[in-house]
Amino acid sequence: MAPQRQELRDAFGQQPFGDLYELQRGFNRFFSDVFGQAAREGSAVGAWTPPVDVYEDENGFLIKIEAPEVKREDINVTLDKNVLTVSGERHLENQEKRDSYHRLERSYGKFFRSFSLSPNANLEAVSAEFRDGVLRLSIPKKEETKPKQIQVQVK
Repeated sequence: MAPQRQELRDAFGQQPFGDLYELQRGFNRFFSDVFGQAAREGSAVGAWTPPVDVYEDENGFLIKIEAPEVKREDINVTLDKNVLTVSGERHLENQEKRDSYHRLERSYGKFFRSFSLSPNANLEAVSAEFRDGVLRLSIPKKEETKPKQIQVQVK
């Protein structure tokens, strides 16, 4: 059983915040109806965000972006100053037959991801590989920023 909402009453027994509370409930109901209904009816078509893993080791950085069922030609990778941007689109199959879908939970449409790279990234040697629905971006570190082992001489 849900706890009862306690009403605030002023000296005259009036509920000064009652109207405000009802207004808030109305807004909550409205947004729940609009966005909840959109989610149930296929808001999976539109912008989406593919999941990303970012790794770093002593040699560089690796960014892995999951983009299943995205064609290589539908992916764009750009580098402007220290910002690496990946954009693309996953198309819904048989868009003209959308009404025949029973459930549409996977997201489709355009995506956009942007990454600020470290100042020690070698921007001249960035490489990209797309395999098995995963885009792998390798960003090596500049030679002068890699850790160096110094041998200690015993005399």
